[in-house]
Amino acid sequence: MFLLSKIFWLLAQPLSLAFALVLSGFVSVVAGYQRLGLVLSGLAALILFVALFTTTGSVLLQKLENRFPRPPALPADVSCLIVLGGAFENEVMATRGGIEFNQAADRFIEALRIARLLPAARILVSGGDGSLSGSFEGDADAAERFFPEFGIPLDRLIREDASRTTFENAANTKALLAQNGLSNCLLITSAFHMPRAIGLFRNLGIAVTPWATDYRTTGKASPGLDFTQPALNAQLTTTAVREWIGLAAYSLTGRTSALFPSVESP
Repeated sequence: MFLLSKIFWLLAQPLSLAFALVLSGFVSVVAGYQRLGLVLSGLAALILFVALFTTTGSVLLQKLENRFPRPPALPADVSCLIVLGGAFENEVMATRGGIEFNQAADRFIEALRIARLLPAARILVSGGDGSLSGSFEGDADAAERFFPEFGIPLDRLIREDASRTTFENAANTKALLAQNGLSNCLLITSAFHMPRAIGLFRNLGIAVTPWATDYRTTGKASPGLDFTQPALNAQLTTTAVREWIGLAAYSLTGRTSALFPSVESP
């Protein structure tokens, strides 16, 4: 399933899909199917235009980010901070060493901030090596070097280093919470990723307080044209499409009970 999901996303992301349609259109024209070739090329151009020159990505991502607003204050008696991986540049660190973050760095920065406010809370980092090769350090392992750099003792850290997907994050975390007798936990992940994560945790019977971070939109985006930042628009569209496909896939396979989990637990 993990390998299939990787291959599917390689082909389904907007820019890859547009390229595949252009290539198919070219082959169709060469084979004598000019009308089909024009249709396929037109679809490719439409996908590129929407991804590059509209606010579609921002609007779709904003819908996800707004689903679980961050609480105005920390809950009482938090015993654990669950941090979902995906924030370290593991491949870069494998060759250059050190600690290198990607755009989701806020997951660990926010966890560090809260960990210093709540010195009794444990920190459960869930994230193994999600690459196809399986030859890099996962986020849970990198966290073992990151937190002590800022004065957080290692005995507060619980590492879950086997997961490669959000479903595995939730399933493996459930066992570790039970093993360590932890409850009343914050779930820290990117705001756009929170609906899928909450859906999975709820379906496994894990009660958590969503604590969103790593916002990518202003929260004020509306449908329209945007010719000022095509590269960023394409990135936002790709992230949004991936997350919505993930929500749909988990809902269809029964891993979550709703396509778009609600704020209130059912």
